[in-house]
Amino acid sequence: MVRACCMPAATAPTSAPSNKSSGSGCRVLVLGGTGHVGRSTALALSELRPDLNIVVGGRNREKGTCLVSKLGERSEFVQVDIHNASRLKAVMEGVDLVIHAAGPFQRDDKCTVLQAAISSKTAYTDVCDGMDYSWRAKSFHAQAKASGVPALITAGISPGVSNAELVRAAKSKNDSAPERLRFFYYIAGTGGAGPTALGTSFSLLGEDVIAYNKGQEIRLKPYSGARNIYFGEGIGTKDVYLMNLPEVKSAHRLLGVPTVDARFGTDPFIWNWGMETFANFLPSDILRNNNIILKLTEFVEPLVRVIDGIVGEHVAMRIDLETLNGNTIALFTHNNLSVSVGNATAAFALAILEGSTKPGVWFPEELEGVPIEARKLLLRRASQGAANFTMNRMPRIADTGHKKI
Repeated sequence: MVRACCMPAATAPTSAPSNKSSGSGCRVLVLGGTGHVGRSTALALSELRPDLNIVVGGRNREKGTCLVSKLGERSEFVQVDIHNASRLKAVMEGVDLVIHAAGPFQRDDKCTVLQAAISSKTAYTDVCDGMDYSWRAKSFHAQAKASGVPALITAGISPGVSNAELVRAAKSKNDSAPERLRFFYYIAGTGGAGPTALGTSFSLLGEDVIAYNKGQEIRLKPYSGARNIYFGEGIGTKDVYLMNLPEVKSAHRLLGVPTVDARFGTDPFIWNWGMETFANFLPSDILRNNNIILKLTEFVEPLVRVIDGIVGEHVAMRIDLETLNGNTIALFTHNNLSVSVGNATAAFALAILEGSTKPGVWFPEELEGVPIEARKLLLRRASQGAANFTMNRMPRIADTGHKKI
């Protein structure tokens, strides 16, 4: 029997799904719990659901013990390597949900955690931001469904909340056929994530950008196609560049959007200049070499820490959706990436625990993963503390761009 469905007493339905166990005090395992995203997620979960028992899984016992002391008596630390399948299965024993936050996903060619979750019949979610990894995970859909395991993938802030926003915006247009979708993202510095975010960005520079134009897949150069995008008050206008992100492919395939692309930008301008330079002049095989990326990240880390302390942790997302019935814009801004990513990941995790997700492997766009009626609560949780969170605004913004597709 799958161990999931921990409804709060105040909101529990009269009967839990038949393939779930119910009650408070569920055990949630956060893998990568000593990292930036995992730590933020564990803290958010403890605030949103104090009744949960949180298991922090990671390799650094010192950091794990420190986090557990902040989480309180309903938490514990377990030392685990996500590439050790037998250890993973042992750690998942008695766990209701596993949250995989141990990136970067771009460098992982196996779905060891998801496979262990399916094998142990443990509900699963992750914060994957790699296109190849996400579709590799999706290939386990039939196995998860047959085992009765609910699984949400790419369920963080972006992708994650961005994809959930999209579905709600499209639904508000009376199911009008979408024609064009553009994801725009901005993070000040590394958003406080430091070398982890930097390593992910360097890895993405070694990947061709997959985008879609009128139904046709096209491949573009990473960190090209700059556009100047307005992210609302408090953030203003920022330059953003093409990146290979998983929500592009999932939106095209699952929602049938014929034209889709995603762009990302950061501050200060020297980071954008550096990323563009690396993409243009470093061979892709160097950018795909994990050892070189690690050394490069370690080399610039001291500078990253200094600049992060100056520019802050602002994060912004803008999703532009064009349909036959008109155009809409969704905006999300937060002054602290750490807090926002923790809230977002925790919101998806709670949707699974509270019985919203059907067995199988789902992207955030898919209603079997999070149904329409559950998205309002999910987005309310994910947007806690947001400086701006608006849906379905008609575009009255003049953006500029050097290249369009």
